[in-house]
Amino acid sequence: MPSIAPFRPSLNNPSLGIIGLGAFGRLMARHLQPHFRLCAHDPALPPGAEADGVVLVSLPDTAGCAIVVLAVPVGQLADTARAIGPFLRPGTLVLDVGSVKTVPAGIMLRELPDHVGIVATHPLFGPQSARDGIKGLKVAVCPVRGTAAPRVGAFLRRALGLQVIMTTPDAHDREAAMVQGLTHLIAKVLVQMEPLPTRMTTRSFDLLMQGVGMVRYDAPEVFQAIERSNPYAREVRRRFFNLASELDAELEGDLP
Repeated sequence: MPSIAPFRPSLNNPSLGIIGLGAFGRLMARHLQPHFRLCAHDPALPPGAEADGVVLVSLPDTAGCAIVVLAVPVGQLADTARAIGPFLRPGTLVLDVGSVKTVPAGIMLRELPDHVGIVATHPLFGPQSARDGIKGLKVAVCPVRGTAAPRVGAFLRRALGLQVIMTTPDAHDREAAMVQGLTHLIAKVLVQMEPLPTRMTTRSFDLLMQGVGMVRYDAPEVFQAIERSNPYAREVRRRFFNLASELDAELEGDLP
């Protein structure tokens, strides 16, 4: 197998624009600053402002960067892709960072011009789980258009220390429907059951609550995307509830 040439953006200091400077956009900016000339655009923040060391610029200026990262909710992705299309230069690389991949990959293929490369990514962590750093955490990388995906994966692994999982949007969503879909679903139910015990707890319960804490403050759009935009989430959800109902009926039947 031929070796993959290292992807070292810091050698040429290319420009990278982030569209959407929410909690994850800011986390991403902090870790990418040593490797790129960063700028960002967020409709909630005025151009000329600065957030976490990143200068806010106009949407056309952000879209004019060599690499453009779409860090917006899935529900805003189509409008955002259409808005930046006229300003993307030939050879630009566009990535997304959403929690689902099939729908965003389809949107980017339809809405972005043919002269740009597309890689769909999903960092399998958020601001809560990355509080102590991102080294060793996982990221899924999905080729969509062009040949940049292996170089993106090499950079994420070598420069940021991430565990890179090369996959397809469909394969990603099949696994994420279980991995994320159930995690967020259970967390949502447990939060609604609060207050929960905090003094007399077991280690397993403490670990479960740690998991809840990692997703408790995710934006509502994240939960909606995981449960509604993943084409496999409903099937997993139905199976989980059906098995829970069967178990409940079995336990009720054992009662005197």
